Amino acid sequence: MSLSYADQTNGAWQTYLTQIDRVAPYLDADLSNFVNTLKSPKRTLIVDVPIVMDDGSIRHFEGYRVQHNLSRGPGKGGIRYHQDVELNEVMALSAWMTIKTAVVNLPFGGAKGGIRVNPKELSPRELERLTRRFTSEISPIIGPQIDIPAPDVGTNADIMGWMMDTYSSIKGHTVTGVVTGKPVHLGGSLGRVRATGRGVFITGMQVAERIQLPIAGSKVAVQGFGNVGNEAAYLFSHAQAKIVCVQDHTGTIYNAEGLNVKELQKHVTEHGGVMGFSGATIIDDEAFWTVDMDILIPAALEGQITIQRAEHLKAKLVLEGANGPTYPEADDVFVRRGITVVPDVICNAGGVTVSYFEWVQDLSSYFWSEDEINQRLDKLMIQATADVWNTATQKGCSLRTAAYILACERILKARKERGIFPG
Repeated sequence: MSLSYADQTNGAWQTYLTQIDRVAPYLDADLSNFVNTLKSPKRTLIVDVPIVMDDGSIRHFEGYRVQHNLSRGPGKGGIRYHQDVELNEVMALSAWMTIKTAVVNLPFGGAKGGIRVNPKELSPRELERLTRRFTSEISPIIGPQIDIPAPDVGTNADIMGWMMDTYSSIKGHTVTGVVTGKPVHLGGSLGRVRATGRGVFITGMQVAERIQLPIAGSKVAVQGFGNVGNEAAYLFSHAQAKIVCVQDHTGTIYNAEGLNVKELQKHVTEHGGVMGFSGATIIDDEAFWTVDMDILIPAALEGQITIQRAEHLKAKLVLEGANGPTYPEADDVFVRRGITVVPDVICNAGGVTVSYFEWVQDLSSYFWSEDEINQRLDKLMIQATADVWNTATQKGCSLRTAAYILACERILKARKERGIFPG
C-alpha cells in the first residue's frame, strides 16, 4: 500500500529543513550567517474561499499562497487543488521551488499555493467560481513582477485561464503574465504541458551516460502516469528503454517485456487510469518497489520512498519526477547502496523552465515555436545537470547535496548583496 496523503505531507516541511541542515556545512562562512532565511517563508497568506454551489448553498474552502523566498526575483510556483492540502505541505513545496529555480538559474524565487478541495466533487461552474474567488483573495500578493502561479496537482490550463481573466478584471486590463501554464491562445507557451516529463528524460539521459548505464534495453518503472510520468515514459520508450511497470491511483501493472506506452496512453485517456490495460499483468501496489528495474521514476506525490523501500529497490538510477518523493533517511540508503538519484529540484525543473519561457514571451508579446522551446529547454537542463554533476564531483557529495549547494549559494549571495533593510 502507498502512504496516506497525510503521512506524506506532514513530513514535507521537515524533509526540506533536513535538506537545508545537510547542505549548511558546505557553504562558505560569509553565507552561513544568512542560511536561516531559507528556514521560514517570507510571506504566508491563508484565505477563506466562500462560493455559491449549484444547489444554492454556500460552502467555505481554505486556501493558501506561500512565498518562500524572493531574493532572486518574483515568486514562482503552482496552485494545487486537493482534499488534503495543508499549510506545511504548501510551505515545503514553495521552498523546493526556491531551490529549483536557483538550480536552473532562473530569475525567480519560490512560491506555492493550494485549496483544500477535491476538484472532482465540484461541477465545472463550481470549480470556476472557486478559482475566481481564490484569485481575488490572493490578488494583492500576486502579479507578473511579484508572484506568478502555475498549474499543479488538480489544476490545469483552463483554471489558469480563469485566474488570468479574474486578475485582469481586477486590474482593468489584460495581464497575461500573471500566471503560466495557460491555454496557448491566451498567451500560453507551446511545449509547456510536456516540459516537466521532457526535463526528467533529458536529465536522466545526461546522468545515465555519466554512470555508464545504457538506456536502450534498460528497464524503467514509473510511479504516476499524469503529464510528467506519461511524457517521461514515452520519451524513454522512444529511446528503446522498456517501461516494465507503471503505478497510478488506480493500481499497478507490469510487463517484463515492456509496456506499449502509446497504447497505454490511449487507455488512460479513455478509462482514467492504468487498471484494465490488456497488455499487462496486475500486481500488488507494494510489489512496485521490488520489481526488476534499472531506472525508477517516482512522478506522483511527496514522501513515497521510505527507508524500507530504498533498501529493497533494484534500480541503479532514480529520477525524481515528483516533488519530495524521497525521505532524507532513504537518501542515506541510496548513498550507501551506490544508487544514483537525480533530485527533484533539477530533475523535474523542465516545467518551471518553460513557465519562465512563457513569462518572457508574455512580457515581450513575441512567441516561439515548439522546436525553439524544446531547444532552449534542453540547453538549460543539460547545463544545469552538468553544473550539479561537477559540483558533486568536486565536493564528493550526492547530486542532491550538490544541487542544494549551487542553489543555496546563488540565493544567499543575492540575499547578502541586497542587504537587510533597514541597514
